Amino acid sequence: MTLLNTDFLAAAEAEQDQTLALRRAIHADPELGLHCTRTTAKLKAAIAGLPLEIRDSTSTSGFVAILRGAQPGPTVLLRGDMDALPIEEETGLPFASQVPGHMHACGHDTHSAMLASAARILCAQQASLAGTILFMFQPGEEGYHGARHMIADGLLDDPRPDAAFALHIFPTIAGGLVTTRAGALLASTDALNATIHGRGGHAAMPYDTLDPLPVACEAVTALQAFIARRVPFHDPAIISVTSIHAGSAYNVVPPAVELKGTLRTLSDERREQGRAAFRRIVEQVAAAHECTADVHIDEGYPATRNDARAVRLIEQVATGLFGADQFAEMPTPIMGGEDFAYVLREIPGAMAFLGVAPPGEEAAGRAPIHNGRMTVHEDWLSRGVALHCAIATRFLASGWD
Repeated sequence: MTLLNTDFLAAAEAEQDQTLALRRAIHADPELGLHCTRTTAKLKAAIAGLPLEIRDSTSTSGFVAILRGAQPGPTVLLRGDMDALPIEEETGLPFASQVPGHMHACGHDTHSAMLASAARILCAQQASLAGTILFMFQPGEEGYHGARHMIADGLLDDPRPDAAFALHIFPTIAGGLVTTRAGALLASTDALNATIHGRGGHAAMPYDTLDPLPVACEAVTALQAFIARRVPFHDPAIISVTSIHAGSAYNVVPPAVELKGTLRTLSDERREQGRAAFRRIVEQVAAAHECTADVHIDEGYPATRNDARAVRLIEQVATGLFGADQFAEMPTPIMGGEDFAYVLREIPGAMAFLGVAPPGEEAAGRAPIHNGRMTVHEDWLSRGVALHCAIATRFLASGWD
């Protein structure tokens, strides 16, 4: 039987027990980085026996599962990430993390479980599909550039997707609501590092030293002045200095200060301006005080930019499945980052957010992602499964029309 878009929600609800069992198994056994081998094994077991061609990443534990429809047609990619964060879980859930210091605090356990359930439903529709669906199970999203590695491994080359989509749960968005926006959705994520070198000595005789601490403080203030006075509001940037480390005793002027922080931007032009400003300001403030500075910038993810056609498709599918009031356009981007940006730089598509706050609960008061108390109201996961299925089949049937 061929399922209509409106039938996918019922199919997803029928899969709910398997979705939750897989999600909870992954949640209790979180892994970090590019090599989430136990998680990969769980996901492969969940889709074993399906008419899928498995292609493994050579540089990560990720893989792509390929579903080829009975008829030729376009190719669409659906992505779910699988890695966790180095956070101690504080939820007290019966399936809480059993790995000290590791937690699925960003919902990647739900993303991969929803994608596996979507794969099971869509495999049952193989005879009616005209085209190909790629299910991209990806580790290393949390700062490890997992998507870039999988692209470099050639996993998206044959067949090459014509469109790509991803979902991300959000505990501070009203349960069941789907939201996204065209254009910039999320920011680039560069890591800023600097060491200011002075000359240490006795704190009672600072005139015999080159104290790098006030120099570091001046540099931080100058960076904020740059953001306030040199960056236009319509193309924003954020520089946050999040770590200042120096010294070992109350009566010793340290010889050096280490600064760490992050630069977030929505455009390549602003990104380059921000990088140059960080280097220039730190180095020249240091030089003004006869100190020196070593500056290093670790390149992070590019900005995540959604194709307007893909956003329109998500809106049409979401409102058709859940009702007109269950989709909302995001008014502004979020300055967090996502390595799905690497996919969207090469393939038109979009990421959307799915609210997972409990019904009737004030979403704004809930623990956010990347928090040890973050929880998910699991009833909404069936919506994510249905959305994956309906987006894929809609694109295969109609493309961008």
